[in-house]
Amino acid sequence: MRKAVWIIALLLASAIITSLSAQSRPAERQDETIDSKIQAEIIDSVTRVLNEVYVFPDVAGEMEKHVKGLYEKGEYDSITSLEQFTRELTDDLRDICHDRHLRVGYAPDITMEDIRNEGDTLTDEDRQKRFERLARENFGFKEIKILPGNIGYLKLDGFNDAYYGGSTAIAAMNFLAHTDALIIDLRENGGGSPSMIQLISGYFFNEPVHLNSFYIRQEDTTKQFWTAAHVEGQRMANTPIYVLTSNYTFSAAEEFTYNLKNLERATILGETTGGGAHPVQGEIFPNLKIAMSVPFGRAINPVTGTNWEGTGVKPHIECPSDQALDVARAEALEMMVAKAESDEERGMLRWDLDILRAQLEPAEVPKSTLQKYAGNYGPRKVRLENGKLYYSREGNPERKLIALSEDTFMIEGVDYFKMKFEKNKSGEVKGILGMYKQGHIDRSPRDK
Repeated sequence: MRKAVWIIALLLASAIITSLSAQSRPAERQDETIDSKIQAEIIDSVTRVLNEVYVFPDVAGEMEKHVKGLYEKGEYDSITSLEQFTRELTDDLRDICHDRHLRVGYAPDITMEDIRNEGDTLTDEDRQKRFERLARENFGFKEIKILPGNIGYLKLDGFNDAYYGGSTAIAAMNFLAHTDALIIDLRENGGGSPSMIQLISGYFFNEPVHLNSFYIRQEDTTKQFWTAAHVEGQRMANTPIYVLTSNYTFSAAEEFTYNLKNLERATILGETTGGGAHPVQGEIFPNLKIAMSVPFGRAINPVTGTNWEGTGVKPHIECPSDQALDVARAEALEMMVAKAESDEERGMLRWDLDILRAQLEPAEVPKSTLQKYAGNYGPRKVRLENGKLYYSREGNPERKLIALSEDTFMIEGVDYFKMKFEKNKSGEVKGILGMYKQGHIDRSPRDK
């Protein structure tokens, strides 16, 4: 017996099985023992669904032939664990299709309640429970802030359905509306719903834009996804956008990235993404205590005519994912410096850019020079320890100094202040010149 539900979304296939079985993974969870007969029943059930649903019918046939051949050769004879068997079966199916959205998993307690979508008859109580569960994760919106230089930053770890997360998305976009550049961090985003992609993307265009289409095999139809003609709040159609990716970025997060890249609306930075472009359908087999996710369609980008399946989305600027945010910030600041309309604005932006560069690549200053800077300067005190300078003022907490140049430093974690060690004609340090971002300068002579 099997029951199906169509999940009209780009969901991370592994997340379907993992999240469903997570409810039943306490320390005392017991695995199931299976024999050759149950293995055969699982293979028959899984391949039947593949032949009915999988996006490429010919590949479904090849998968069936492959795993049944392995079974007949006795390749699974030594496996008695149901959980191990589903892992092996998934790997063997992927050897043919190379589709990371396809998965079979052990799911002993799964019910239709766990995976059914809005096309089913959810009660108000069902929806409220789902809303409360997603709300505890803030619908994937993990961090929103304004970085130095008026650069917006949005860390989005999942594209939850706009039915639930729409108001949070609208609030986030309105918070970021007046920034001069926007960084969207998808490095830990495994996928989600196209409805959230539509909602967020709508803020980046002045008119409705065709983002993506999905071809559905069983219906032999193609469904288009466009941005809405109306958004709540201010659009950001002229705001430069930077999208951060990693090799974990997958599915709907890849679609969002691929859409904006091919519409030439964003600069992509980081690592090539995971390579999953197929929407999936959840299938459960309660009598066998397994579930599977089956890709039932494929994405068709209106610009390229294809998608990112198996290849991922390649960034414009490749760098290790853990460096992508700083690289994006530097790119944004350099762009804004070039476009600055006044010397004052340009100076403020250069200030932020210099600090960022110093954090990325601190200037090398000889220890002998650093030793000359150690001392008391009225309310300011500088000391040297293990080749590093440390600064404090009037009893405030001590902080490390980061070199901007041989004689100019910033305080770690402080972006509005720099200090320059002033020297006399003989090269002796005579004081500290304190420089503030807004233009104020003060001097502290060295104590005699």
